[in-house]
Amino acid sequence: MGEPNGKYRVMLVDDEPIILRSLRAAIPWEELDLEVAGEARNGDEALQVARAMSPHIIISDIRMPGKDGITLMKELMADDRRRLIIFISGYGEFEYAREALREGAFDYLLKPIDHDELTETIMKAVKTLDQQAQDDKMHHSIKVLSLLARERMFTEFIEGSGSPLQHMQWLESSELANAYTMAVVQLDHYLKLNEQWTMDEKRLWLFAVRNIVEEWSLVHDVLTVFPFRSGEWVLLFPDIPAERQEEVGQQLVQVIRQHTKLSCSVGFSPAMKGIDRLGTAYEQAVRALYRRFYSGEGGVFTVLAEPDAQLGGEARYPKHLEEQMVESVRTLQKERLLALFDETRAYIEQSAYSKESAERLLVEMSVVLYRQFEFMQVPFEWSLEGLLQDLHASGTLAASIEVIKDKFGSWMSASRAGQPKDRVQFVIDKAKAYMEEHYYKDLSMEEVAELADLSISHFCTLFKQTTGYTFLEYLTECRIEKAKTILLHSDVKVYQVAPMVGYQDPKYFTQVFKKITGKTPSEFREEAV
Repeated sequence: MGEPNGKYRVMLVDDEPIILRSLRAAIPWEELDLEVAGEARNGDEALQVARAMSPHIIISDIRMPGKDGITLMKELMADDRRRLIIFISGYGEFEYAREALREGAFDYLLKPIDHDELTETIMKAVKTLDQQAQDDKMHHSIKVLSLLARERMFTEFIEGSGSPLQHMQWLESSELANAYTMAVVQLDHYLKLNEQWTMDEKRLWLFAVRNIVEEWSLVHDVLTVFPFRSGEWVLLFPDIPAERQEEVGQQLVQVIRQHTKLSCSVGFSPAMKGIDRLGTAYEQAVRALYRRFYSGEGGVFTVLAEPDAQLGGEARYPKHLEEQMVESVRTLQKERLLALFDETRAYIEQSAYSKESAERLLVEMSVVLYRQFEFMQVPFEWSLEGLLQDLHASGTLAASIEVIKDKFGSWMSASRAGQPKDRVQFVIDKAKAYMEEHYYKDLSMEEVAELADLSISHFCTLFKQTTGYTFLEYLTECRIEKAKTILLHSDVKVYQVAPMVGYQDPKYFTQVFKKITGKTPSEFREEAV
């Protein structure tokens, strides 16, 4: 629909004023839910009016002084082929009318005008426009669902979860069969920004960054781009040589800073092949980003070595200890985590790490564990930056280990004090309350997942498990319940209710309302009286 009130616009074109007046008076425009938005008396004037008013239906004489109807139609359809043009022709102009139909006219009628016949033709045109609108919605929905499914599939592969979408793996097989490189973009100091921003500010900033990243991606051969965690975006490139990663990353950092004044850093993975390697690519790109804590913000980082390679020419990184620590955090086993820190101290001492290498190892472990707590939605009592400063200030290995044990031990105790189910319920209740308050907006799953500080995939799973509804089902139920209240307790017209509850198209609102309640909005109101 082109108008807020949902009416299609009609333009009348004829060089005889009496015919224009009769068309206005004889056709039940209001009853047909149509609006006569403009008139013209010749082809040149009609072209100007049509470009200004964008009518959906044009009813025109086929023979006019100057620009005739067929010439007018060709120029109008060059602007928008979806416009429907109904011609009125005289008995001697039959071949002319046939040419108009061949060129794409919707229909033609002979003079003198039979107003009932014209009304019937207009109703057919309206049905055609309605079908076009339905097709548009379907195509848009398919496109959106395809993008969401693609993003969710990538997200679940990165997270390593068993996914019901894995049967879609063939969709991306050819695209990721060749070597690709993953880049992970993270806003610097995101936790501080998150504390400073209101929810609306956060939504706008993240939306702005995503738009910038997507626009940049269109001209830089990016295979796909999508948000993963709050303040973080994933980009997949065809394999980028290591010597070009710094250049590409700096371009991205600069364009984000230029348009938002926000600082971000980019981490690149080594070349990977196959969709099942997405999780490894993400882990490597994020691990590269850990070096940001040495180099400062706004940097571009690549993997210097594989995770199990030697640090500083000394011992190998204790990946086995890191994995056990992450599992201890997930299961809230404080005593096991503290014991693993002691094992890490022993490992560093036995391996004779230098002070710099030991500090680097502890920083990397701390970042990994911090991100795990962040992903679990544990309330933040202290900042990562503060922990890293305390680590740097520690004079000995023993002091460094005690700093880590103190911080993570306190955090673990606070985590165990609140039951995980309570935290999940709190997050979902927060999301539901936000949806019930903002149901009338063009509310997206991504926006609500951002509110909950969850990935879209994780949010979908938790929301369905906790409420029994999908996100869209719950939002639809909320909107229809609000619509019922408005219909029962006000005199607002039905077509005005639609935008009040989040539907810009009154006809689509009516379809959804009937699907949920079994009645149209008008029938619901009448039966309640």
